Amino acid sequence: MAKTMKAQVFYEAEKMTLEELPIPEIADTQVLVKVKAVGICGSDISYYYGSSPVGTPTGKGPIVLGHEFTGEVVEVGKVPSDLKLFAKGDKVVVNPVQHCNACYACAAGQTHECTNLNVPGVTDDGGFAEYARSSYTGLFKLPAAVDYASGAFIEPLACAVNGLRKLDIDLGQFVVIFGPGPMGQMMVQMAKRWGAGRVALVGTRDYRLEWGKKSGADFVFNPSEKGSKHYAADLKAAIQKANNGQLADRVIVATSSNKAFETAIDIAGACSILVHFGLPDGDDVIHVPALSFHTMDKEIRSAWLAPLAWPAAIRAIETGIVKVKDLVSHTYKLEDTEKAIRSLKERKGNPMKVQIVM
Repeated sequence: MAKTMKAQVFYEAEKMTLEELPIPEIADTQVLVKVKAVGICGSDISYYYGSSPVGTPTGKGPIVLGHEFTGEVVEVGKVPSDLKLFAKGDKVVVNPVQHCNACYACAAGQTHECTNLNVPGVTDDGGFAEYARSSYTGLFKLPAAVDYASGAFIEPLACAVNGLRKLDIDLGQFVVIFGPGPMGQMMVQMAKRWGAGRVALVGTRDYRLEWGKKSGADFVFNPSEKGSKHYAADLKAAIQKANNGQLADRVIVATSSNKAFETAIDIAGACSILVHFGLPDGDDVIHVPALSFHTMDKEIRSAWLAPLAWPAAIRAIETGIVKVKDLVSHTYKLEDTEKAIRSLKERKGNPMKVQIVM
């Protein structure tokens, strides 16, 4: 095996360079993975443009981004080797939220709140490279039926599974999903299989709303763009018309827009549950109309990361409950990672999910 590899090294806002680096050495508890496919997450865009800090002590690089990745095992540390958990050639997906399994949070099953988290692509070097290392406890074998491109959806899908669990859908309920991006598209598919009677998808960009119809949405609404054929000047009235005069039973907001969540509160009905899913900006404040919220007995929950959701996400893709491969709209080579991030941010070519493929 070669001693060096190509990697995209992020330094600070809009500064990323393709460099030749030593292939990472692994500890006894780690596995070295030859990267095959990496999805670009919204957080990668935020890191690249400097709107969110990475997880280093300085909030900047140098660091290799990319946390939604699959690959092939090329080297196994002593511990997972002795346990016969992984072997060279295994097809794997990396769970980047790698917990210590020793703190109180981990002992309580709250692994996403671990006080000693290590996250490849956020706190440590990740998948925008030819090779990456992972703790053996943050690694899953991919089923034979799941290819690398589909496997790279497992991390975001696991987060979506956690969000849908929090939504607590009852049979036949009217569910509204804000945000028609890849996360919203997967949520539409899951909500229908989870028992929702009808699902409405809300957002901008008509091509994504049309995609939502293919994902199974019964209604699509664009409350922002007057020229849209899906324009809903009064979203609350549109929801009531679609739901026999009633407001939504369940609402999940798969977008970082604070305005969208405040709108979600408005269109949620009596005894409804709302899930705050999209990551907000640091200075966002949610305004809640206190009296109507109280007397209508609404409930707000948050869904952060994917505790205990990975097995379900893997099975959902393996069995076809959630179809993800068609969500890949663009692929780029490793050397074009910066171009891929910029194109996604600028919405060039109507992107849905963009992946880096080695």
